[in-house]
Amino acid sequence: MVGGPLDGQHAADAYRRGLWVDTTLADSLREAARSTPQRTVLVDGDVRLDCAGLNTQAAALAQTLLARMPAGSVVSFMLPNWHEAAVIYLAATLAGMVVNPILPSLRDHELRFILEDVETAMVFVPHRFGGHDYAAMLERVTVAMSSAPEVVVLRGEAGSHTPYPALFGHQPDVAKAPALDPDAVRMVLYTSGTTGRPKGVLHSHNSMHALICQIRDHWTVDPGDTFLVPSPIAHIGGSIYAFECPLLLGTTAVLMDRWDPAAAVALMISERCTHMAGATPFLQQLLSAAECAGTRLPDLKVFICGGASVSPSLIRRAAGYFDQAVITRVYGCTEVPVTTIGAPRRDEADCAAGTDGRPGIAEIKLVTHEAAPIGDGEICVRGPQMLLGYRHPEDDVDSFDAAGFFRTGDLGRWVDDRYLVVTGRAKDVIIRNGENISAKEVEDLLADHPGIAEIAVVGQPDERTGERACAVIVPAGAARPDVASLLALLESKGVAKFKAPAQVVIWDALPKNDAGKILKHQIRAALTKVDG
Repeated sequence: MVGGPLDGQHAADAYRRGLWVDTTLADSLREAARSTPQRTVLVDGDVRLDCAGLNTQAAALAQTLLARMPAGSVVSFMLPNWHEAAVIYLAATLAGMVVNPILPSLRDHELRFILEDVETAMVFVPHRFGGHDYAAMLERVTVAMSSAPEVVVLRGEAGSHTPYPALFGHQPDVAKAPALDPDAVRMVLYTSGTTGRPKGVLHSHNSMHALICQIRDHWTVDPGDTFLVPSPIAHIGGSIYAFECPLLLGTTAVLMDRWDPAAAVALMISERCTHMAGATPFLQQLLSAAECAGTRLPDLKVFICGGASVSPSLIRRAAGYFDQAVITRVYGCTEVPVTTIGAPRRDEADCAAGTDGRPGIAEIKLVTHEAAPIGDGEICVRGPQMLLGYRHPEDDVDSFDAAGFFRTGDLGRWVDDRYLVVTGRAKDVIIRNGENISAKEVEDLLADHPGIAEIAVVGQPDERTGERACAVIVPAGAARPDVASLLALLESKGVAKFKAPAQVVIWDALPKNDAGKILKHQIRAALTKVDG
């Protein structure tokens, strides 16, 4: 692994004030097994894993890893939200390996790129999941690689690969656990690669420790609290609640490998879940399911909504229904997770719905950008929870400014000089007759349209105006929203007419990644194909 702009003594001196420490997650696992051995840390269906059991399994697997590869090697897993993923994550940590979670939704092309780029030594996959044969996919992928990793298969026939139980069958001679550096790379996550090749984002024990401290301090997380985790554990959002919080904060993670809102409500009641985080669809569907079940989820303290466009009206409606909980929007990315903490105090209710919240431990500045409307700027961030850098140093060059701020590529503006509103991507600005239109601003304004369930606004080439705004809509009922009705709603809100979409396309669903983020590059490609 290579480092990045935050490597070195300067960053360590700047952040080693309680957020960066001299211990690691491995120390936290061993301490949890010693002090609270019977405390439940993970719930996965009928499996309930306590601190002692998690430590025993992780330590045994760590010995196998050390017998097969040197410390510092990369261990990948491409798994659903299963408890075994936590065992693998922590085993790799104990063994001084670099862990690489991979989204199960990826297929041959993306998977081969990641495995080769990160030079993984071992990859863990399910036999089958969601109707897909992962063991067969790995056969295809690895046969084409010049240096293929060992493939380990879980919960099914392994074929020519290594079965997961075999890694625990005959323990090798006990190897000495390597000394761990809390500032060294311990995890690499790949971005979605919507433009160009995916980039490997590098995090350390301490960048994750700072992130978890921020969550503890701002989201009223207490020992004994319980997180429902339906977001993919191969995504930064799911991984921190499933792998880090249970050991660093004394919480329990209830895993869901398939999202089912009715089942989620039942789990939140039976397990007395206090926290949940997820993209807009999770909140929308959880709210509907809770209303159908006639419960207000009285144990829920906080719901954090982010990762996709979030309607202020949804936040207000959910906050009104889940009257014991704080419902708030947040902003962040894989590179700088939880950049804003939302507006988690009850006296911030208006800002919780209308903004993406205030900074926590991160510094945020808005920098003039040619694509930004007047009053907006590119969001640049630095803080103790940010990435160390990218897998390849050349990716760092244009990603950071001279002061070490990460250039997110997102646009935003301040409200009351304290709360951030994300207005869109720098590359998600539509230029019509020389006027800049923020696609996200228009989406947020139109989210209140009664005929719209979901909406994505994208730019399309136009001979007369340069670009036109096209609204791709999933309708909420039988009625089909049209250009006139969208214009009428925007005008009723006092919005400039030029921002109104000039085209409406009705789809059954919008393409999304596992975290619920709408994939606009796929929408643009589909529209271009149709127009062509």
